[in-house]
Amino acid sequence: MKKYLLLLIGMVSLSLAGQVKQEIFESFKLQERRNVSYYFPENYSEDKKYPLIVVLDADYLFDVVVANVKVYGANSRMPEAIVVGIHQSENDLRWDDCDFEQSTGLPTEKGAKFYEFLGTELIAYLETQYNIAPFKMFVGYDITANFGNYFLFKDKSYFNSYVIVSPVLAPDMESRVPARLSDLDQEIFYNIIVEKEKTEDRQRILQMNNAIKSINKESLHYYFDEYDNADHVSITTYGISKAFDNVFKMFRPISPKEYKTEILTSNEPVFQYLEKRYARIEELLGYKKSVDLNDIMAIYAGSLKKQDFESLKPLAEICKKEFPETMLGFYFEGEYYEQLGEPKKAFKTFEKAFQMEEIDFLTKDMALEKIDALKADFGY
Repeated sequence: MKKYLLLLIGMVSLSLAGQVKQEIFESFKLQERRNVSYYFPENYSEDKKYPLIVVLDADYLFDVVVANVKVYGANSRMPEAIVVGIHQSENDLRWDDCDFEQSTGLPTEKGAKFYEFLGTELIAYLETQYNIAPFKMFVGYDITANFGNYFLFKDKSYFNSYVIVSPVLAPDMESRVPARLSDLDQEIFYNIIVEKEKTEDRQRILQMNNAIKSINKESLHYYFDEYDNADHVSITTYGISKAFDNVFKMFRPISPKEYKTEILTSNEPVFQYLEKRYARIEELLGYKKSVDLNDIMAIYAGSLKKQDFESLKPLAEICKKEFPETMLGFYFEGEYYEQLGEPKKAFKTFEKAFQMEEIDFLTKDMALEKIDALKADFGY
């Protein structure tokens, strides 16, 4: 801990009020003082873990990324995240930091130091001071986009997700990246965002795209987004939102399309879909997400549609935990007993539901109708 405190003598203490703060970071690796910006969620809590998004070219990309993090987080389309941006425009530092040898395609001496600065100083500090989830995303543009690829070549990729905006590729990178993505035994999200306008590296980028597209691996999630009206400058504001959609798709509420194409077509119990979805969110993002009411209703509808009434019981238990004051859990449990042919248990359970708060489409009248119907049929 002392090592990192010494490392950060030049830093002012950070406010966690959700504001962006720009600080000076004293780097031993670079023997330089670097401008770094931070964004922390407004409701940062020691009880939660937060994905980390590392943004190079912060002068161009940091505000765009933070804006997306705020909007997506506020609308439950991604977990709240911590963002760190490294400023590199002054004195063309971006080219010094991320330059490569033309003969080998590897980082220059300064580039190797910058690589260590990111991994063993800046990110390592954040991991010791804040609740950083296992999930990390890299965002870069042009020469800095290419630099992100070097993190793929560790035994285990340092980042789980890469957002590569209009890269200036090092020699042989168009073949090295696909080969590495093919070999990695790790779940990786890899996004390339490019303009359709001709650039020096366009043909090599398209070659790389074709090679990555041919990789058939469940653990590789690859996206290639090309924009007709963008040029090499405006592309920095294109595609970031689409990349967030691609990466955090699992975090969003179940959509009507997902319900039709994945839940209704699956041969597995409907509730198992919900279990796997939320287990994957926790495993990959390090975030235990509360179950959305939207997702509860999708699983309920799927259970009835497929006559998978066994799924109603575990769904009811989830509802009692997530929505304890409402009638949701007891109503679903009552339907489970009803379909199971246990009218006495169903009757008592619907009575409990009647005493709870209404929610969504479920009303006390509906519970009363169930109770009256059971009375008429069985004389309770």
